Amino acid sequence: MIETQGRTGGGIVRRINERLVNWASLLEEETLRQAEKASQLPFIHPHIALMPDAHLGKGATVGSVIPTLGAIIPAAVGVDIGCGMAAVRTQHHRDELRGHLGRLRTAIEQAVPLSAGAYNTRLTASARRRADALAAEAETAGFDPAGYAKNWKLQIGTLGSGNHFIEVCHDENGAVWLFLHSGSRGVGNKIASHHIRVAQDRGLSVPDRDLAYLDEGTREFDTYMRELRWAQNFALANRDEMMDRVIACFEAYTGDAVEQRERVQCHHNYTDRETHFGEEVWLSRKGAINAERGRPGLIPGSMGDASYVVVGKGDATSLNSSPHGAGRAFSRSRARKTFTREQLRTAMKGIEYRDTDAFLDEIPQAYKPIDVVMRDAADLVEIRHTLRQLVNVKGD
Repeated sequence: MIETQGRTGGGIVRRINERLVNWASLLEEETLRQAEKASQLPFIHPHIALMPDAHLGKGATVGSVIPTLGAIIPAAVGVDIGCGMAAVRTQHHRDELRGHLGRLRTAIEQAVPLSAGAYNTRLTASARRRADALAAEAETAGFDPAGYAKNWKLQIGTLGSGNHFIEVCHDENGAVWLFLHSGSRGVGNKIASHHIRVAQDRGLSVPDRDLAYLDEGTREFDTYMRELRWAQNFALANRDEMMDRVIACFEAYTGDAVEQRERVQCHHNYTDRETHFGEEVWLSRKGAINAERGRPGLIPGSMGDASYVVVGKGDATSLNSSPHGAGRAFSRSRARKTFTREQLRTAMKGIEYRDTDAFLDEIPQAYKPIDVVMRDAADLVEIRHTLRQLVNVKGD
């Protein structure tokens, strides 16, 4: 029986069982069953927290917070290690943007390689500095990233595809923000995929093959954690490099140097060491951000919908977490069969974007309504700013 409790902020929490608590008012039965399987693992402590944007994932549900004792599930982070958000608030007001925004969009598309497998052909000076720092970190950790991707250095400062994006937005006061979403690219994917296979090859008895785990204290566990942390740092460096390029494009467009009045970075696919309910656990957030009290965070909507700059409220039951976005309501294949390019144009009216069928699976209607997600998250975060898109850049 599902227990429903009202929360002071207006959200709700449903305790599914002793090891599963849910904040999503919109939740498919298949997604719930998947989360229940993960909650059966003996090393979960004290419970899995399902975020308001929860939806079906591979092994572990996207939009779940998984605390574990003495073990790590590589698929609980997923293949896009360190995926997350970055945003910069500038000194500019939307009314100051006089030129055609298509010129700004094109400049960003030329400065940042887009799409799966699209990388730099050479390293800029800033990308080289970041690559050198990451190479030194990898050497200290005792591994060579080139063993996973020979061109990993050329991947720094690149976007990817799917729901990854770069946007120019304005907030409720008209302030212009630069906003982007990406992760650890191909090298992170290969690191994750390798360790998921290592866990699976152990032949463990688990409710789902993709819930295979590594035991703390083993060589396999230690190797994964070293490479996971490196990939998470790669993702941070990747977003910083992209943001610097977007700032340069924006400065060329406006003719003014950007004053970074605020800069926010947050992962939403990662593992860290945290203390919850009296135990030090490995906390894996797969599609969730750290929302400890006072911590700034970013929650994007779909393309065409609002996004949010938030601050955490430190809700203990949620394991100091909150949603990472809108969460899919339609699979990519189903979205392509359901929606039309004309519907996408209508949804993107007033936003400068590349008009192509390639983005049909990213149409706002393929996602949960972000206002419902944020209402469900009322006890988890406080909204500081609401962002609306002026320019959207995506990879095919």
